[in-house]
Amino acid sequence: MMPQTENDTPERRLTAQQVKAAGGPVRQCAVTRERHPQDALIRFVRTPDGIAVPDVAGKLPGRGVWIKAFRGTVEKGLKADVFSRAFKTKTAPMENLCDEIERQLAHRCVGLLGMSKKSGSSVLGFDQVRTYIRKRQPGWLLEASDGAKDGRNKVHFLAKAIYDNVKVAGALSSAELGMAFGREHVIHALLETGSLAKSFGIAYRRLTGFREAPEIAWFADRHENLKEERN
Repeated sequence: MMPQTENDTPERRLTAQQVKAAGGPVRQCAVTRERHPQDALIRFVRTPDGIAVPDVAGKLPGRGVWIKAFRGTVEKGLKADVFSRAFKTKTAPMENLCDEIERQLAHRCVGLLGMSKKSGSSVLGFDQVRTYIRKRQPGWLLEASDGAKDGRNKVHFLAKAIYDNVKVAGALSSAELGMAFGREHVIHALLETGSLAKSFGIAYRRLTGFREAPEIAWFADRHENLKEERN
């Protein structure tokens, strides 16, 4: 699925200075030549038969080439034969490269949510999520991309009425959320604050470089209405 260009907003871009201050590694994008946090890039390696494959986990052996985690950037690089240039030898991309990156990134998000279930740091269900929100701030609200508008609005605006910074992830389907939590389908869930929520946020940011982030559009009109009411 092609992401909306709004996914790549200035708010999603972290500067090298910010990462340096936080002590994180910075890499150069092979397409734009800009330096970005490593967590905002995708690593690629070259197989022995000359094929460039994504290494989302960053653990495959061999020299790596880094590209910004954004579908449009990768596609621009493919048109310019970026892998042959970066690896300094003829290198072809694997078939359906961008779709494979999206698949791996979604799998990473699902895996982290599965870990949260095992550690007891997630909450499932409409009523359970709303009860939790009334007591403490969630790390992430998880709303299925194919869920009903009314339900997600009730969850989101309850959280917004209590807390300033509410993070919503809506790019995973009810089936993907269900896979993460061991159910057929999950519509409403949340991650508690903590290290898993932080890791999920990094993974989700990269996923929305390749898949539409529907939450941007879900609540945009409501936010604009609230601004107008306050003015």
